[in-house]
Amino acid sequence: MKYQEDRFYIDKVLKGNLPSYAILIEKYKRLAFTLALRIVKNHEDAEEVTQDAFLKAFRALDTFKQESRFSTWLYKIVYHTSLSRLRKKNPESIGLEEISLPDALQETTPDGLDIMHLRERKKIISTAIDRLKEDEAAVMTLFYLHENSIKEIGEITGYSDSNIKILLFRGRKKLVFELKKILKEDIVDIL
Repeated sequence: MKYQEDRFYIDKVLKGNLPSYAILIEKYKRLAFTLALRIVKNHEDAEEVTQDAFLKAFRALDTFKQESRFSTWLYKIVYHTSLSRLRKKNPESIGLEEISLPDALQETTPDGLDIMHLRERKKIISTAIDRLKEDEAAVMTLFYLHENSIKEIGEITGYSDSNIKILLFRGRKKLVFELKKILKEDIVDIL
């Protein structure tokens, strides 16, 4: 689906056209869920966090200033809602959860074998990211999957630029370590 600029939908919602908010939800639900999942590490909790965040954003939509992108503002809400959920509940162990492929990848995959390889890679990377600390996983997700800038990540998390760069550096190193460990385990299992 081709979307208009976010401001177009926000203006419509603020003028009383509430169904326009559903378009914003559709546009950002996967990325919001992914960020929540990286932090709370539980599928059901991530779904609840995502729903709560969208509800909070809807209620506060009239306070949204265009100083940043809507997605940055929304991710900040998701991030803080996820942290609140962690404080209220001890994190539980998570099973491997499959996150759907982005539309762009689905459109470019010509056959089932390619889809299987992409899903397997995504599953391995997702498992490795899940083994990172919550703050590293969140920053890695925001930077690489959501393509937020360091400045935007700072707005979302409240971390300084240098803290974000350190978390990205550590996260990349740990991710490589975890990927090697996972792949080594897979090779041993195959043999």
